[in-house]
Amino acid sequence: MIDEVDDALRAVIRRDALNGSDVDIVFDAPTKDWAARRNAPTIDVYLYDIREDLGRREYGRIDIKENERIVARRDPPRYFKFSYLITAWTQRAEDEHRLLSAVLRCFLQFEVLPMDMLTGSLEAQGYPVGVRIGLPPPQDRSVSDVWSALGGELKPSLDLVALVAIDAHGLVPVAPLVTEEPIIGVRRGVDGALGAEKAGKKGKDGAGAAEKAGKKDKDKDETAAAAGGAPAPDAPKPIETVGPGVLGGPGRIVRVHKLR
Repeated sequence: MIDEVDDALRAVIRRDALNGSDVDIVFDAPTKDWAARRNAPTIDVYLYDIREDLGRREYGRIDIKENERIVARRDPPRYFKFSYLITAWTQRAEDEHRLLSAVLRCFLQFEVLPMDMLTGSLEAQGYPVGVRIGLPPPQDRSVSDVWSALGGELKPSLDLVALVAIDAHGLVPVAPLVTEEPIIGVRRGVDGALGAEKAGKKGKDGAGAAEKAGKKDKDKDETAAAAGGAPAPDAPKPIETVGPGVLGGPGRIVRVHKLR
């Protein structure tokens, strides 16, 4: 990801700032030893800081739709600020200023990097890469602090910030859409039944039998309670297995707990 941002910045500078000039574009730390070894005109684009833009942090998941149907979900992207220190290195200060002016004009024309300059995962994600140049550094960091850390001498520079969106987890698949028609069948359970179902009775007789059975259970519980024992546990409820309407056809199997 970082090297892809480097490649995009190099391509933009090469095309829109240098106009074919024979100037090197490097991404080295501009230390004193490095500067002493330079003997050709150079633009140094030094990445000195990477940090998340917490103001853009989002939560939840985003639906991915095709034909008004959700096919996947993804987490929101995380946004990071890539801070670059851009300097020009030649034998004359006037030439350095001319190169910095060209770079400044180059990036002032863009709010985001041209999409045709993005490669790899940057191109695959499809998020624009924002770019800002010449903004004041944050309060917790100054340009002089950067030069002090590098051990070099302070010289004119441009501060460029690239705002990069990164997908942290990628796509999360969802369950496929059910396209078959439901087929519902109802049949008597094979595990047996209670009360009227056992006796083969119906209607009022069945209700009376169930009521008598309930009364007997209640009397047993009261007797056990009077004797200091625990109430008798309820008998397990019968279970029916409801299958598809057509044997071997499409459908779902449902297990139904019957209440007394």
